[in-house]
Amino acid sequence: MPIAVGPPETAQNAPVIIDLGKKKKGEIKKLRNGEGPLLDEVNGCIEELKTSGAIAGNAQLVVVVIRQKPSRKPLLWPMQ
Repeated sequence: MPIAVGPPETAQNAPVIIDLGKKKKGEIKKLRNGEGPLLDEVNGCIEELKTSGAIAGNAQLVVVVIRQKPSRKPLLWPMQ
């Protein structure tokens, strides 16, 4: 479940930060290209923030934070 942090009550035009956690390299690449399930997740978070009133309907700046999962490469043992 993504964590969406809206701006504080006193801040005007503060950025919204959506933390999607750790995701695979391919998922992040698809998001950068404007497609994939992560884009749907981000759009859903933005709609939720709009309906709750945390951001205005015409908000411009949204920051999405994603950390890439480390790849699981096999260890190469030296041959003896």
